[in-house]
Amino acid sequence: MSCLNKRHRLNSSKDFNKLYKSDKRWHTSSFIAFFGSNDTLKAGFVTSKKVGNAVLRNKARRRMRALFATYENQIKSGKYIFVVKNNIHEKSFLQLKKDFDFALKRLELLR
Repeated sequence: MSCLNKRHRLNSSKDFNKLYKSDKRWHTSSFIAFFGSNDTLKAGFVTSKKVGNAVLRNKARRRMRALFATYENQIKSGKYIFVVKNNIHEKSFLQLKKDFDFALKRLELLR
């Protein structure tokens, strides 16, 4: 699932809206993580136009997908949404990894 094939992606707006209302969320300086329990692992990555032009938004999503792929075998099954904040380009990959790790630990999602 390193590139998040179709069966591991969140696509429907119904899923997104349900997760946005979920209680399990954590804010970091570079993204917001939402979690909903489920028996399969699915993820969605959201970037608004505040992040920048299309190139910067796609780069931000790719960085978040790469982070998610590194934790793929260590996290609990469920549905995840990561909403990228506009300062993500100021962060190094190592800083993002620390934020990602901290968010998963605070949400108690690591196995």
